[in-house]
Amino acid sequence: MDSFDLAIIGGGVNGCGIARDAAGRGLSVLLVERDDLASATSSASTKLIHGGLRYLEYYEFRLVHEALVEREVLWRIAPHIIHALRFILPHSKGLRPAWMLRLGLFLYDHLGGRKLLPGTRTLDLRSDPAGQPLKSGFSKAFEYSDCWVDDARLVALNAVDAARHGASIRTRTLCVEAGYDGEGWHLQLENTLSGEKSEARAAVLVNSTGPWVSEFLDQRLQIQSTEKVRLVKGSHIIVPKLFEHDRAYLFQNPDQRIIFAIPYEHDYTLIGTTDQDISGAMRTPHISAGEIKYLCEAASEYFQAPILPADVVWTYSGVRPLYDDGASAAREATRDYVLSCKPGGADHPPLLSVFGGKITIYRKLAEAALEKLRDYLPPMTPAWTAHQPLPGGEFPVTDFEARYTAAAAAYPFLAPASVRRLLHAYGTRIDELLDGATSLGDLGEHFGADLYAREVNWLMNEEWAMTAEDVLWRRTKLGLRLSAGERESLAQWMAGRA
Repeated sequence: MDSFDLAIIGGGVNGCGIARDAAGRGLSVLLVERDDLASATSSASTKLIHGGLRYLEYYEFRLVHEALVEREVLWRIAPHIIHALRFILPHSKGLRPAWMLRLGLFLYDHLGGRKLLPGTRTLDLRSDPAGQPLKSGFSKAFEYSDCWVDDARLVALNAVDAARHGASIRTRTLCVEAGYDGEGWHLQLENTLSGEKSEARAAVLVNSTGPWVSEFLDQRLQIQSTEKVRLVKGSHIIVPKLFEHDRAYLFQNPDQRIIFAIPYEHDYTLIGTTDQDISGAMRTPHISAGEIKYLCEAASEYFQAPILPADVVWTYSGVRPLYDDGASAAREATRDYVLSCKPGGADHPPLLSVFGGKITIYRKLAEAALEKLRDYLPPMTPAWTAHQPLPGGEFPVTDFEARYTAAAAAYPFLAPASVRRLLHAYGTRIDELLDGATSLGDLGEHFGADLYAREVNWLMNEEWAMTAEDVLWRRTKLGLRLSAGERESLAQWMAGRA
């Protein structure tokens, strides 16, 4: 039976972040995920690394400060999957007054020690290109900075780096049961594809199961917790590109909620999100007709051209496991995290459960988790993840275009858009992926768009991809570009290689 210092249940951003940090500090680490990495909440975000401008209204100053600092930390360690993004916040009469927006953005500019991102400015929408797709009634706006992230790739790269530091990453593996056997946590595991059973032992257990954090405690560990999780479904729609510029919009709504309209995969616009309380964790949440209607109508209040449900080309939904702080409305519930640590006792060894959190502060959450567990683990080296790039991110944030120019010259058989996509996905690892290739023929079978067998093999061998869904919707977003027949051909090809 394999033994580890630390076993982590859950392969989302928090679980993979803790695994990376712990493995890099010299601990032996096991991470168990019943599905694919980032298969739930962590691939269903709005794809933003942001401070959370609206959280200032609820006086979440510590959370906003920590998140604002993390924006540039994460950008520096992952400049291939994260990039700066400017947001247009139109002033809408009858909603939040201009002075309030200006004050909030002043705090936003100065709470986080901003160094790389440009600050806020005021726009005249009657002359600025950002005003062209909007209705004529909007004349004034504020422009501020946050960052875009490929959320699912962020998770995968944390897992890749954890494995590079010796962690054992086991996807499609269910933790059936965990209990104390006199020496530590004894885990009963089962491969969800083959049914093969295995066991492992760990000195410390981390419950990072996201929406299932309470369920895992109750059903797998038979432990009752005083902390509770509030489950909120958030949904997004993808429509054909609504504007030509490369900035995003933040729109206020009369119900006090906000929505984003963000450039997405070059040819599309992402609109979201909703906030709907739900009573139980969903394995496969789906957007409702009411949510689609809400997002279309909210965006249509601002854009000249109305957005209709028939325009939607793709949707995705996720369940956010917020810490239940008793807030009356889902939009008001804290996005902060709580780490519940049960020290070792007569009936169980140390256990830490993660409640809440947001993708922007996953790295700080990981550091805080290991600090809470320090007394129960072997001696660790100091915190390190703030300064070490994620795989592929070994270049300055200002060098992306130079990297693109060099890659386009090195691989002239690839279309410029393909080079840019691969560089955004893999960064400096593009040379490993394309090693020895001098023509498209060297990339193997073509599945559609610019997806070839070389890349699929790479993702299966290097990043635990096992199904077409893993490749098309999490490791890439090429599901938007492949036909149903092409997606099925890929699924059959991958099944033949499993």
